[in-house]
Amino acid sequence: WSYIAATFHVGEPAETAAAVNLLPPGVCNLLNPAAIYANNEISLGDVEIYGFDYDYTLAQYSNLLHSMIFNTARDILIEQFKYPEGLGKYDYIPGFAIRGLHYDVQKSLLMKIDAFHYVQLGTAYRGLKPVPDEEVIELYGGTQHIPLYQMSDFYGKGPSLKQFMDIFSLPEMTLLSSVIDYFITHGIEFDQVHLYKDISDAIRDVHVKGVMYKWIEKDLEQYILHGDEIYAVLNRLVNHKKKLFLITNSPFSFVDKGMKHMVGKNWRDLFDMVIVQADKPNFFTDRRKPFRKLDDKGSLQWDKINQLEKGKIYKEGNLFDFLRLTGWRGSKVLYFGDHLYSDLADLMLRHGWRTGAIVPELETEIRIINTEQYMHSLTWQQALTGLLERMQMYQDAESKQVLLEWMKERQEIRSLTKNLFNPQFGSIFRTFHNPTYFSRRLVRFSDIYMASISCLLNYDVNFTFYPRRTPLQHEAPLWMDQLCTGALQAGQRMGACSGP
Repeated sequence: WSYIAATFHVGEPAETAAAVNLLPPGVCNLLNPAAIYANNEISLGDVEIYGFDYDYTLAQYSNLLHSMIFNTARDILIEQFKYPEGLGKYDYIPGFAIRGLHYDVQKSLLMKIDAFHYVQLGTAYRGLKPVPDEEVIELYGGTQHIPLYQMSDFYGKGPSLKQFMDIFSLPEMTLLSSVIDYFITHGIEFDQVHLYKDISDAIRDVHVKGVMYKWIEKDLEQYILHGDEIYAVLNRLVNHKKKLFLITNSPFSFVDKGMKHMVGKNWRDLFDMVIVQADKPNFFTDRRKPFRKLDDKGSLQWDKINQLEKGKIYKEGNLFDFLRLTGWRGSKVLYFGDHLYSDLADLMLRHGWRTGAIVPELETEIRIINTEQYMHSLTWQQALTGLLERMQMYQDAESKQVLLEWMKERQEIRSLTKNLFNPQFGSIFRTFHNPTYFSRRLVRFSDIYMASISCLLNYDVNFTFYPRRTPLQHEAPLWMDQLCTGALQAGQRMGACSGP
């Protein structure tokens, strides 16, 4: 034990415990924030048609927008829903919430759930304060597990749990937590269902009544990011004879102003089809709404739509008519969107299109992963986990004490690593060791994912993306051994073949 303890620095702080020689040289520069990552093999050479969502796909917005949404919805609650005026003292808290969290309406709990339906302890919040692990376990009947029937449905809306998958939901989660915090702090009783619905309605009003659109239109320079790069992506695809289309829930005047800002006044010349106010995800599943044409000023026309013409603007409609009128089917179509449910799920599972997820958070998370602090913490955490697994059979008093110290240190490092991403909820992709529920959906509903559409500029238009072969758990113990011995044996074979 003294040898192991000395070798692995047991009991030292995490930042010093990870010996430098545990970290392979150059490992901190492995990941590229501008790369595209593949869940499924896909060749861009086979893709003839590129489709895009607009908000948070073609148009990336600055974080200032979240504060504006929060403040406006908060004021709607006070002025229209007659909520206490004291709520006016709450401001948006950047970095409080992360995308992919679940909210248990009946229990007023905002929490992160992993791919196996377990709540990650330490990430359950009621209002702005964490709920002790013991209370969370008690609330769910002595377990961290959320049964399937309570979990959110295909679109993230369950009987008691709602999953926040939209980037626009960050201010909604923060407002929900702020209002609950106010009520709890002031000892005000409230109905959880009514509270949740009121806040959802207030947030919806900011979008539906067009308030958000007006802010962005007034100051496109301040709100929209990466405009020049979007023009470069679209222009490059058109020059390589690719067809482009746009399907968005936003109104035409808003999209028109944003695209003129990013791409230029003739942006529509790049697109074969533009569909606005599509009402996704219903657009993908409901056959009842026919397409309607808009004129150049955005006014509705009354013609029956028998064909979708290049350069024209269409409203509403449905995917079944879209497929019938265009003939664009299967894997020759690649559609990009930021919402895994509303944009991508139906297209992949029901219609066989290829899909690309835009995950802006990926850039920040990769930059954190590339830090020396993260890599040292992760390396030492893995070393401790291996020690605990191998040495747990030693049950004498001294051994038990050492094991307890290792377990405690491992937990401290896990918390430290979580806090690097977000102090409340950690990474959107991982719990301590498992993928998050968000990650599970990302893998299921997207062939490729990236931080921004502009990442396409880093690849040839015929590039093939190959997902890395990662070990299954039953393969993992031999994974590195096989790679090393395989290389050694290959070298020996080559030496034998080159002999006399």
